[in-house]
Amino acid sequence: MLLEASSVRHTLLGLPMNTETTRVFPSSFDSLTEMSEFVGRAAQDAGLEPSAVYAVQMAVDEASSNIIEHAYGGDGDQTIECTCRVTDDGLTVILRDHGCPFDPGAVPAPDLEAELQDRCAGGLGIYFIRQLMDRVCFEFSERSGNTLTLVKRRETPPWPIVPK
Repeated sequence: MLLEASSVRHTLLGLPMNTETTRVFPSSFDSLTEMSEFVGRAAQDAGLEPSAVYAVQMAVDEASSNIIEHAYGGDGDQTIECTCRVTDDGLTVILRDHGCPFDPGAVPAPDLEAELQDRCAGGLGIYFIRQLMDRVCFEFSERSGNTLTLVKRRETPPWPIVPK
């Protein structure tokens, strides 16, 4: 029986191969800690470095805060569905909500060159999420609502490299 290199690597390291876990959280700021722990565990399971685990947690926290505040208008009786998919090369996090439709193209790019006192309040969330993650994709459909897909790849192999 032949195994792919990624399968052998995952088996040797005890990393799950292509696993997916979904949890549904209340749309409340009180849920952010639990959501952060959930995605943090998945990022660790995916073999991400500690700085990458933190980046995933920060991006999900920012995105979820925006969902709670903007998509749901602070209504804590709604839900945010969070799916974590461990893949051969990292982690994919999918956030789904049924709040107000979101169009990232309608959000102006932040002016990072302006003096702090001349900058608008807010508006950096999407920028930060894009800086923290390797891939960010926003989708909306009447049936599925808002779907945000965040991808973080392992930058370095999670095993020691021995020089020749």
